[in-house]
This record gives sequence, C-alpha cells and structure tokens, in this order.
Amino acid sequence: MTLALIAGNGALPAQVVAAQSERPLICVFGDASPDNLTADVTFRLETLGGLLLDLGTRGITQVCFCGGIDRPTFDPAALDAETAALVPMLQKALSAGDNGALQVVKDIFEQTGFSVIGADQLVPDLVAPPGVMSDKWPDAQMRRDAARGEAVLAGLAPLDIGQACVIGAEQVLGIETIGGTEHLLETLPVQARKVASILCKGPKDGQIREIDLPTIGPATIEQAHKAGLVGVVVDAGDVIVLDADRCAALADEFGMVLWSRRGGEG
Repeated sequence: MTLALIAGNGALPAQVVAAQSERPLICVFGDASPDNLTADVTFRLETLGGLLLDLGTRGITQVCFCGGIDRPTFDPAALDAETAALVPMLQKALSAGDNGALQVVKDIFEQTGFSVIGADQLVPDLVAPPGVMSDKWPDAQMRRDAARGEAVLAGLAPLDIGQACVIGAEQVLGIETIGGTEHLLETLPVQARKVASILCKGPKDGQIREIDLPTIGPATIEQAHKAGLVGVVVDAGDVIVLDADRCAALADEFGMVLWSRRGGEG
C-alpha cells in the first residue's frame, strides 16, 4: 500500500476507494464522516505532524484529498510534539483564503516527501465531459446566463470566496461564500424563482485542483430544484459530478437542464 486518502465528508472518498486495485489507507480528518468507509487513522490539525510521521513509517508515498472538510480551528492545547514545527505554516493557512490555505497544506505534504494527487487523476471518469447531460437543452437565455456566470466566476477568482453563482436574466442573484453551495441555494432572493435562474459552478483561477476540485452530486440537483432553478451548468473537465447518471435522471425528472459547458461556449 502506497496511497493514503485524506478523507472528508460525502460520497467521493468511497468512490475513489472503489476504483483502486488495492485499498488505500483511510485517514479521516477531524469529525468528518465519509459515506460507507471506516477510518484506519483519524487525526486533527493539531496532530498533522504525527500523521505525516505515521504515513512515512507505513511506506505511503502518495496522498489524495477527497470529500468535504469544514475549515478547522486550532487548539494549542491539543498540539502534539511532531506538529510543533509546523505551527507557523498552519497559522499562515488559517489566516489565508481557501486557495491560500489549501496551497499551504499541499506544500506541507510535498515538503515532507509525499506526492499529492487529485481524485480526478485516480478516477478520471469523475469529471464531467462536455455536453448536455439532460434531455432538456439550454435555450438562448440560458446560454446568455451561462456566459454571464462564467464571467462572474472569473471576476470573483481574485477574491477567493467561492466556486458558484446563480444567474437569472443575466443578473447575479447570489454567489457562493463560506457557507458553500447549499447555503447559496437556501438563501436566494424570491426573484430567482421568477426569472428561470441557473446555478453555475466551476473552478477559480489558481484553484488547487489536487485538493479542492469543485463538485456536484444528486443532492445539488435536488437543492437547485427546491430553490426553483431551471438548470445547473458546470465547467466541462473541471468539475466532479458524483453519480452522473443519477444527476441526469433527477434533472430529467425535474424538467431541468444539466449542462457540462466548455468555457466560452454560446
């Protein structure tokens, strides 16, 4: 065994495990609960140094981060001896935006001698290829809204605040912030239901793909439908679609569009 998963919440870790010829070491962060997986190792930010030492002792050479992880806090009282030298880097990570924090974490693992690989590298079929995945196709207005969403996400990239926005009638009706996509969809204005709005999701410029590739799944389609949206548009090749067949089936059931769109596509 040379691969370890740094596993968070959701279905993605189990899908990555299922695609491997040999079961990787499952390292669960904090209070995360990956679906249908049992942890071999659990750790906290304050014991990261101990984890790195343990992984090296076990002969691990590659690590893959997968699953949702809430931004952690840091408790100095829980610090182990092996992590003490990492405190300056961890403090830098905790004070940075999402991309900055993840870059620090990636640097820590790589400087310790591990290769950090993305879930999409282990399971290439996870990312959406270009094309309309639903029976219903985008109309002219949706295509204009999708182009507007692409521009909005590009404009938000320097702010490092999110990977999604909601667009309707070419107006920005919501942007993803620290609460994530679910919070975005739960807090949309009433106007979103009146103008055939869509959810647009894609990576930011400088996205740490190996750790934080944008992801949707069946729950995203259900939440978008509940919010009154008429479509979900993701960046082709740059967004993980969990259980793509189920996502497409739900989109068809709800009469929604599910579109994996190439950048700049009209």
